[in-house]
Amino acid sequence: MTEHNKKSDVFSLITVGITCFNAEKTIKRAIKSALNQSWPNIEIIIINDCSTDNSLKAISKCVDKHRNLIVINHEVNKGCAASRNRITHESKGEFIAFFDDDDSSHEDRLKTQYQRILEYENKYHVDMVACYCSGIRYYPNGYKMPFRAIGSQTIIPKGLMVVDYLLMFKKRNGVFYGGGTPANSMMARLDIFKKVGDFDIVLKRQEDADFAIRLAFMGGHFIGTAEFLIEQYATISHDKTSLIEYESSLNINIKNKIYLEGCGLYDYMMKWIKLRHYYHSNRIFKALPVIFYMLINHPVKFAGHFFVSGTKRMAHDMKINKIFLNANIFF
Repeated sequence: MTEHNKKSDVFSLITVGITCFNAEKTIKRAIKSALNQSWPNIEIIIINDCSTDNSLKAISKCVDKHRNLIVINHEVNKGCAASRNRITHESKGEFIAFFDDDDSSHEDRLKTQYQRILEYENKYHVDMVACYCSGIRYYPNGYKMPFRAIGSQTIIPKGLMVVDYLLMFKKRNGVFYGGGTPANSMMARLDIFKKVGDFDIVLKRQEDADFAIRLAFMGGHFIGTAEFLIEQYATISHDKTSLIEYESSLNINIKNKIYLEGCGLYDYMMKWIKLRHYYHSNRIFKALPVIFYMLINHPVKFAGHFFVSGTKRMAHDMKINKIFLNANIFF
């Protein structure tokens, strides 16, 4: 394992990967937070995924001033998963950290995540580690929600603990799952991406959850920073609809059908994501038959799941103004 050598001032190269699509109003903020990182040895790869607004013009203005920026333009829109894959394929860094085009990262994000990874690797002698950072989510109505990174407290989630959580919302006592496994707060060694494989380009959303599931099946450890190092801004776009979320969840469940069937929960999870889709798309009457089916066929599981997960979600949504809620915003 490569370590930071303080005596010779040798720093591992870290690649900051930024995926961009129609983000002319926010991409400069994301690039600025990458350029302002306190870690001295970085390369920044920006994938302009065939934006139809002035994103490329905004990016070009930054490139003219900073030569460590690498810009790759897609001639057709390929989606976030394909853009992330292009970053991992082009990366020369020993580590990769993903930044979103509408977020901002603290200047010490890379340094803190790097140190967290090395400390954990050296202490537990493991090499399949992904690190996520805590942060704050901002909504247009002024509501802000702090979130703690997965693995930033108590017992570190690893292996099937994470598989069961991401596929079935099953939590183990004492294990801290925090804000899940969003790629925009993730940092890991380049070797991790090579071992786990590409992000699934079939998935229009939740490609990061799918990647984390595969990493977890390989025995991956999911650690986090206690420090709040990222600011996420909820935005509206064509790829953040309830239908796309539903289709992505559906595909992930189908990919993991054998495992879910082995746990006796394939049917349940397929119904649950349909119920969630009806809720987010404001089709409550459509949800009633599904609720009735769940109460008949999975009464204990559904009751526990609804009162823990469902009520928290509704309480969260009540803090977001109605117009924003109806826009079906997802991270």
